[in-house]
Amino acid sequence: MIKSIKYFVFLISCLSFGQSKFDVYFDFNADVPNKESIQQLEDFYTNKNIEVIKIEGFCDSIDTKNYNKELADRRVKNILDLLKKNSVAIAENVLLVSYGKDFELSENQSENRKVIVTYYDKERDFFPESDIPKSELLKRIKEEKKTLAAQFKKAKTGDFIRINNIHFTFNSEKIVPESYAILEELYMIMVVNPSMVIKINGNICCNPNTSVTKLSYRRALKIFNFLKDRGININRLAYHGFGSGNPVYPIPEQNEEERIANRRVEILIVKK
Repeated sequence: MIKSIKYFVFLISCLSFGQSKFDVYFDFNADVPNKESIQQLEDFYTNKNIEVIKIEGFCDSIDTKNYNKELADRRVKNILDLLKKNSVAIAENVLLVSYGKDFELSENQSENRKVIVTYYDKERDFFPESDIPKSELLKRIKEEKKTLAAQFKKAKTGDFIRINNIHFTFNSEKIVPESYAILEELYMIMVVNPSMVIKINGNICCNPNTSVTKLSYRRALKIFNFLKDRGININRLAYHGFGSGNPVYPIPEQNEEERIANRRVEILIVKK
């Protein structure tokens, strides 16, 4: 009973604020969780509403940077395998990150031997995929909207136009409200160019498995349906999802800017 109450309090405190984190600890030089963390993971597996969106691996400062990076990689992989084995939902574009010594180390070495699992409650929490501040997001959207029509005017048949600021909530095709300004601009471009035919290509970041394309298809379809519902003839529209198979930057990406560039929407000019 006491254990159940403690776990309930833990869930309430974590899940009430969107993204939540769960720490898994390891013994020295080990790539499997220590005994205490294995017991805590048993409780973690029981919550079927969560979806894991990021797994980060860390090491202590002993040994070389390259060795520690490899050890952190193994820790991340083993935790991912454990979560999958126990039917924990994993986001299609889950972010896997391993650190050698490139992080703020604790003076207590045992606290550095860990994996941080970031997750959210699928039934309650919704948040933008990009973690850039809202003010910066609005600025980028405004700037891109201003230049979009000129890019389409200049483009020739066969050209691709990259759109970086159609943002979605994490692991879904739900568009964040601020990005509808870009979609409205795209709609107007289609209106003033009545002979233009386009193909909407969706791309995601972070996933090294390039065969996973469902999310990128759903996102491209979302934009297709937006234009169709506004009155654009479907004969002028097509869509495709590439998953992470056509990245601008190598996966795993090194920072948020590279992830934004990879999870982009591209418009192929089929006919001008």
